[in-house]
Amino acid sequence: MSAQCEVTAKQAAGKKIGFFEHYLSVWVFLCIVAGIALGHYFPAPFQAIGKMEIAQVNMPVAILIWLMIIPMLLKIDFSSMHHVKEHWRGVGVTLFINWAVKPFSMALLGWIFIRGLFANWLPADQIDSYIAGLIILAAAPCTAMVFVWSNLSDGEPNFTLTQVALNDTIMIFAFAPIVALLLGLSAITVPWNTLLLSVALYIVLPVIAAQLWRKFIYSRENPEQLLDAALKRLHPVSLTALLLTLVLLFAFQGEQILAQPVIIVLLAIPILIQVYFNSGLAYWLNRHFGVAHCVAAPSALIGASNFFELAVATAISLFGFNSGAALATVVGVLVEVPVMLSVVKIVNSSKDWYERKSPV
Repeated sequence: MSAQCEVTAKQAAGKKIGFFEHYLSVWVFLCIVAGIALGHYFPAPFQAIGKMEIAQVNMPVAILIWLMIIPMLLKIDFSSMHHVKEHWRGVGVTLFINWAVKPFSMALLGWIFIRGLFANWLPADQIDSYIAGLIILAAAPCTAMVFVWSNLSDGEPNFTLTQVALNDTIMIFAFAPIVALLLGLSAITVPWNTLLLSVALYIVLPVIAAQLWRKFIYSRENPEQLLDAALKRLHPVSLTALLLTLVLLFAFQGEQILAQPVIIVLLAIPILIQVYFNSGLAYWLNRHFGVAHCVAAPSALIGASNFFELAVATAISLFGFNSGAALATVVGVLVEVPVMLSVVKIVNSSKDWYERKSPV
């Protein structure tokens, strides 16, 4: 086991799971229900919040994501980033899943389920659009929320940051060609302002803010105690921000979800299969290559999650707000958090099995 994973393991051993975290899946479900209900019965205020956008990035949601991820970023010590080279196999597995498997497996699942098995239950004129939305959803790896999943799985934070930075860089060059190839288009208009603003908001600015805060803490006496105290105070803030984000996201889309429940369920099936397939494949490959669990867990989670902000913006810009493609990406938002929480639970509960035959 590497030095970085030993640190992570010690942190995990000393961390007690509180009542709130133990039943996080319950709170997530309640927030989803509350968001849909609030969006249905009180649409005006949530429509007003939903319009607070810059380049199709919602500012209230961006602020909440800041509150979610800054506590995780505070843990990152950039002086230890050289340890990431120890995890090159985990980085390689994640890049392989994100860019060589995920978009293409989703295209195959869309063809099998949407064009094949479910075709009789879906509007014939929207089938191509639904498949396009699923492909767009799978073509962009998640950026911000993976810090939350990594933290919940006691992932190695420097690996997570490096992996996200690599994915962001690749996404700028690979997202449009991959989507264009799979959609059969000769050209595709990527909302570059949305992509670049999202990277700045969800990665660059939070990293800068967290590192300035960390530098201030380490300029004082007993910095480790001060950092632990700050993280303890921020932990409930981070979880509350996660739940409020859910309420907002589902309030924004409550009407569409209630108006088309059967279509929502049918679109969710290939998304669910894709998430579990890609996370399972990444987890197995990491174990096969002897990667430490504190890297394999976030690798599986990053490999399975989606950048739904960019996906929704791209679908709307290409096909329109009321298109099947836009709806398919919204379903991705619907299933993202509860499904990723289930993946977190799986990788956490299987740690003993993972390490039993692992050479690490």
